[in-house]
Amino acid sequence: MRKFSVIIPVYNRPDELTELLKSLELQSYRNFEVLVIEDGSSLSSNLVAERFKNTLDISYYYKDNSGPGQTRNFGVQKASGDYYVFFDSDCIIPPQYLATVNEVLDKNYTDAYGGPDKAHSSFTPVQKAINYSMTSFFTTGGIRGRKKQLDKFFPRSFNMGISQEVFDKTNGYSEMRFGEDIDLSLRIIETGFKTQLIPDAFVYHKRRTSLKKFYKQVYNSGIARINLYKRHPHSLKMVHLLPAVFVAGNVLLLLLSLWNIIFLLPLLLYILLIIADSFLLEKNILVALLSPVASYIQLFGYGLGFFHALDKRILRGEDEFSAFSKNFYK
Repeated sequence: MRKFSVIIPVYNRPDELTELLKSLELQSYRNFEVLVIEDGSSLSSNLVAERFKNTLDISYYYKDNSGPGQTRNFGVQKASGDYYVFFDSDCIIPPQYLATVNEVLDKNYTDAYGGPDKAHSSFTPVQKAINYSMTSFFTTGGIRGRKKQLDKFFPRSFNMGISQEVFDKTNGYSEMRFGEDIDLSLRIIETGFKTQLIPDAFVYHKRRTSLKKFYKQVYNSGIARINLYKRHPHSLKMVHLLPAVFVAGNVLLLLLSLWNIIFLLPLLLYILLIIADSFLLEKNILVALLSPVASYIQLFGYGLGFFHALDKRILRGEDEFSAFSKNFYK
């Protein structure tokens, strides 16, 4: 019987960890352990983990801060299972999750998998709008875990599983502080392993609780895309350029609108499209009205981060650490 090791890096999020662990208590598949790895937090989650000792096979570890990738590697070194599952601490896991994964792996085994994310009914309107901006076809093109026809699927570590063999042969996550999950997925495929998307293995992913924090997250993601390009030149695809093109296009239209207001029409139509699509999905007018705001933050944040990294890493030739020490390493 397959044993899963659920590894959760946590940094100053004890309240969110409580919700995650409560959801793991309800898993229908019971052969799993939980490892909570505290990455140098000032707000400890030790007491949170302690409360679940009687209902979960759970272990808690504290280590100095080194970023999410190295923290996950630390968890693997302490794990006793044969398949490692990684969740971000701001996720809620449906009761059938592990049972679904186990069934799929029995029928179509792969050494790595990933799943999509959704918004839970308890999420705030802002969180639901952020979820829309990160999963909608009109913002990300649907590349974040909802296309089964993709020839190669790149799991992301908020909802990702790898076998012991994968970890041994890839040495797990690199020292990257942002984009480390895509870096691992690229190395998994380059090493010859197969990955798969399991559409029914979804999680409810909170991401960020405010638009300001969300902007910082997506800005860093834009930076990470160039850092990934420097490590894996073949990884940069046309779709990754779209947010930067979106930023440039919006700026151009705004400048042209100074000459003729009709150039604002495409922007208005796009905003109305987002509102209508979000409302059809969420049936909530507040979420629908917030969705264009979140979508613009997502696209502009990513695009501006991409341009920033393009300047520092490509044009100026700076290395990852010196170029972005304030963003990632302080």
